Order: sequence, then C-alpha cells, then structure tokens
Amino acid sequence: SIPQYLQITGPDSFSSVREREKQIVSSRPLQRERERERMSGIAYASSWGAALVRISPYTFSAIGIAISIGVSVLGAAWGIYITGSSLIGAAIEAPRITSKNLISVIFCEAVAIYGVIVAIILQTKLESVPSSKMYDPESLRAGYAIFASGIIVGFANLVCGLCVGIIGSSCALSDAQNSTLFVKILVIEIFGSALGLFGVIVGIIMSAQATWPTK
Repeated sequence: SIPQYLQITGPDSFSSVREREKQIVSSRPLQRERERERMSGIAYASSWGAALVRISPYTFSAIGIAISIGVSVLGAAWGIYITGSSLIGAAIEAPRITSKNLISVIFCEAVAIYGVIVAIILQTKLESVPSSKMYDPESLRAGYAIFASGIIVGFANLVCGLCVGIIGSSCALSDAQNSTLFVKILVIEIFGSALGLFGVIVGIIMSAQATWPTK
C-alpha cells in the first residue's frame, strides 16, 4: 500500500505538487545568495583585524623607527628651507642679520636630532623573540608601542619644524627692518621649539611599554 503522505488525491494534485516544487527550486538560489552575502559580510568585518594581527610586530617596530627619524628630518629640512630662504633674501639688504638669525636654523636642526635620539632609543627596545611567541599578546603590544612612539615623535617634530621655520623666517625679516624685535620674536620661537620636546617625552614614555616576552 502507498503511504498516506505519498498519496495524491484530487484533480489538481499533480499541478499543485509541480507548483510547490517550482517554488522550492526557485527559492534555493535566493537562499544561497543571502547566505553568501551574510558570510561575506562577516569575513569582510573580520578581515582587517585578522590582517593586522598577522603582521609581524617587528614590522610595526621597523615602521615606527623609520617614521621617527624620517618624518623628523622632513620637518627639520622644511623648516630650514623656509628660514634659510628668507634669511638669505633679507641679508642682501641687511647683512648684519646673518649671524644672529642662524639660531633659527639651529632650532630647526634640533628637530632632526630629536628624531635621531628617539630612533636610537626605539632601536634598543628590539629584542629577539622565539617564533613560537612571535604573535603573543605581549609581543604585539611591544610592536604596537614602538610603532605608536615613532608616529608620535615623527609628526610632533614635523609640526615643530614647520612652526620654527615659519617663525624664524618672520624673525629674519623683522630683524632686517627693526633690530629691537629680534629678542621678542626669539621667545616665540623657543616656545615653538618646545612642541617637539613634548612629542619626544610622550614617545619615550610610550616606548617604555615595549616589553617582549622572555624566552
């Protein structure tokens, strides 16, 4: 005997079964597409985090050291360019300002020295870690700390170099016109130079968090 759930009764039984089959078959691609979109959304949301975690902490450390010295030198060079061009132009009409306003160039050069000092400090923070502990939370924390320290120092010195360069340029032009303004503008330049020291202090404190796991 045929089971009851397999028995087909009524004149429209075959057509209704066919319609249900068509609906089921037509709905399957839509279900697959929705499932694919859902999974791709989850994968996309987690792909960036997974990619960052898989990057070696030594890579972050090397990038931080490079940014520390590279961006600091960029800020120093930019500041010297701004100050030097104005100083040379103004010295044509007032040669007496040349020796005094070289202090602005020295302030700009100090910005690059800040970056070199911090880069050396960060370099001493690097330690050899076994491959089994390469991606431990402590290793990742050390790499991120060195990376963040380099970014802080580099961009703080970049802004400091631009600030000192622009003030030094104004100081040279003002001194050429009125020599009594030199000392007053020099005080402003000293405060602008202190911006780089703030970045150096915070960067050194941040680098103290770079502790690698013991063997």
